[in-house]
Order: sequence, then structure tokens, then C-alpha cells
Amino acid sequence: MAKKLMEHAGGKNSMAFGMGKSNAKIYVQSSEGIRFSDVAGEDEAKENLSEIVDYLHNPKKYTDVGASMPKGVLLVGPPGTGKTMLAKAVAGESNVPFFSMSGSEFVEMFVGMGASKVRDLFGQAKEKAPCIVFIDEIDAIGKKRDGQMGGNDEREQTLNQLLTEMDGFEGNNGVIILAATNRPESLDPALTRPGRFDRRVPVELPDLAGREAILKVHAKKIKASDDVDLHTIARMASGASGAELANIINEAALRAVRSGRTVVNESDLEESIEVVIAGYQKKNAVLSDQEKKVVAYHEIGHALVAALQSHSAPVQKITIIPRTSGALGYTMQVEQGDKYLMTKKELENKIATFTGGRAAEEIVFGEITTGASNDIEQATKIARAMITRYGMTDEFDMVAMENVTNQYLGGDTSLSCSADTQKEIDEKVVQLVKAEHEKARKILAENREKLDELVMYLYEKETITGDEFMDILDRK
Repeated sequence: MAKKLMEHAGGKNSMAFGMGKSNAKIYVQSSEGIRFSDVAGEDEAKENLSEIVDYLHNPKKYTDVGASMPKGVLLVGPPGTGKTMLAKAVAGESNVPFFSMSGSEFVEMFVGMGASKVRDLFGQAKEKAPCIVFIDEIDAIGKKRDGQMGGNDEREQTLNQLLTEMDGFEGNNGVIILAATNRPESLDPALTRPGRFDRRVPVELPDLAGREAILKVHAKKIKASDDVDLHTIARMASGASGAELANIINEAALRAVRSGRTVVNESDLEESIEVVIAGYQKKNAVLSDQEKKVVAYHEIGHALVAALQSHSAPVQKITIIPRTSGALGYTMQVEQGDKYLMTKKELENKIATFTGGRAAEEIVFGEITTGASNDIEQATKIARAMITRYGMTDEFDMVAMENVTNQYLGGDTSLSCSADTQKEIDEKVVQLVKAEHEKARKILAENREKLDELVMYLYEKETITGDEFMDILDRK
């Protein structure tokens, strides 16, 4: 009877009989040849993981002392920082089999299939030990259990099976589990406790030196001219992840090909940063003379307020060429190096700079436009954070009014105070933005001649560098 049923279902290899298989991708020989040298900008993470490589090469050194390696290592960080690549590099350096699977692949329509896949994966891993098991996006199956009835039984069974497998290894049999997530706060405490994922390795966004190192790794793959200064490009790409930096290099190479050149130059890389930030230039967007003039005053308003305040990042570039992101123009400011702390004055100056565009429109045209929508969002966001998170008011002092969750995915905020206090916070935000808007208006009114002179120059050229801007500003 069972044989007949199997035949009708399509045999042993049919979909129905293959559902409990893990389908894990196995990279047996050195995981595509990726080494730690291929991963730049994450020195702390590499140092942390090199201990695991050493353990896989020489476990006796650790067992002689009585030390045991962590059973699980959790890589946490924002998207695109190289968590998956680091896991592959560990396998590549160790030269051991590498099982790779995404957390979502364990989730099945039929109850019990996810748990079966976990058993199958770890069964294969034990046979191939020493080896590495890598589970990407583990939050798909590792979310906190809420304790309510009628929840997702399939996901919970899969998680329970994973917990059992991680606890069930007999001694140190050489199976190391790596997992990656950008939502560590959503994971079940039973999963992250010592004895399971007991080591957490942060894989953060790279700093200036890290960005330059990443750009150098990717620049080896393209033909670049001698004038390319990757340090400058790294400064311009502040806050970019490793994946975004790789994309910047590739966009520059594509631009060189479109221009009929065989070598990538500095302008290709600068333009590719702008493509990643603001989108491609809209070649067919034709602004009227009046609109073009309004955009020019708006952008010079930002740049002039920034330049005439102390503690502001230098202006790198100003353009009034529309972009596919919807921006009709933008002003790029670039810090000289990485900044890890910002003073209250610096944050106030940033708000003033954001309001500078609208202030210029008011002074020159006596009319306001819709062009400041993003500036308004950014100014409000900074002002609210100063009051609710940074404790920069006398009234609320060092009391946290706002909680941040999903820190690696943009950060969702929620107020944790009474309705009356929320009303006070709103009033303080309005007061702060209004004060900085007035400061920006005053700066531009006092420097009206320079404002007009710079706008005329930008209107003619459409794009100017920070050096050109400063030359005109400093001219007597």
C-alpha cells in the first residue's frame, strides 16, 4: 500500500517526499575562495572570528587548556556590511565544508517540516565535521515566542528544534554555527543565551579608514586612472555600507563605459556617489527660468548658511540639475573625518542649514515653494531627537522621552511619556526650528550681495565645486 502511494506521489524524489530535506547549499572547497583579505573595513569582526579559524585548524591547543569554542556566533549589523561574506571567509580560511541556508527556507506550509529540515541540516553537518553551518537572516525562525495560544506553531517548532540541536552536540565535535541578523533585539532569549549563540560579533558600518580599505579592494577589479583619490571618495561616502561602496565602484565603471572610456577617473566615482545618494540626472527634465532661479537661490541658501556658521561641514558641491530621486538640486557637505559626537551647537547649526533654502526663497521672492519638504523633515527629526533622546533642554534635562527599536534598520522611535508631555515636546520642537529658521534668515539678509553673486554663478554653470563656492565667498 505504501509503495503504491509513493508511486502515485511521484516516487521518493517527489516534492512531497523531499519536503523534510534541508536543501542547504554546501560549499566544500574553501567557500568560493573567499579569504579574510577579501573582507576589508571590519577589522574587529575579523579579529574575533580568526579565533574560530584557529580553533578549526588546531583544536588541541584549546582543549589542552580546557577551553571550548562558542557553539554559535551571531553576526549582527546593518544590511550590506558584509555579515554573509565574513561567514564565507571563516570557512575559506578554515578550509572546511560550509553549509549555507537562509532562515526563511526553514519555514514551510506543513507543520513539522521546518523542524525536519533543521534535523536534516544538522545531521549532514555532523557527518562532515569539522564544518561550519551558516544561517542567514536567522530572525525569520528565531523570533521571540509570545506565549499566546494559536501562534505560528510551525515557526515555534522549528525554533525549538534548532534550540535542541544546538544543545545536543556531544562535546566539541568541530561544528561551528554562524548566524546573521540585522534584528538582534527580536531574537528569542533562549537562542542568544550562553551555550547556544553565546558570542555576538557586531559588524558595523565602516569608518573612514574602513571605507577607504573597502574601496581599495573593489578598485582592484577595475581599471582606474592615477588621479583617483580613494581617500576623498571615502570621505564623500560617509555612512555608506560595504555593499554600497561596491556599488559605487561598479557605477563608476559603468559610467566610464557609457562615456566611451576604458579607464575610470575621479569624476566617474564622484558622480557614482551622487547616483547612489540622489539618483541619476534627469536629462529630459526642463525647468523654467523662474524655477531654475528658485532652485539656485534655495541651494545657495543652504550652502551660505552652512559656510557662515562655525562647526559646519565644508561644502563639497552644489548642483541645480534635477535627479531621478525627485530632488531638483542639492548641496553636498563633507566632513574632514569621522565624527562620533556632535555638540548641541553643531546640531542647531545643522537645523539652520536645513532651513537656509526656504529662508532664501522668503528673502528674495517673498514666496515659498514645495521644494523644502525634505529639509523640513530633516530639521524636525534633529530637533525632536535633541529634545527626546539627547537631553538637550533644561525642562526635560536627562530624561528619555523616546525609545528606539530596530537600530540596524533605520531605527523606529516611539514616545514613552504622557500626552501632556508630548504636547510640550511638540511645542519645544516648533520653538527650536523657528529659532534656527530665523537665524538662517538673518545670515542671508546680512549677506544678500554674496547670495545674489553666488546664485548668478550657479545659474550659469548649473554645478559648482566647494572650492569655486569658497573663492567667490572669500572674494572682497
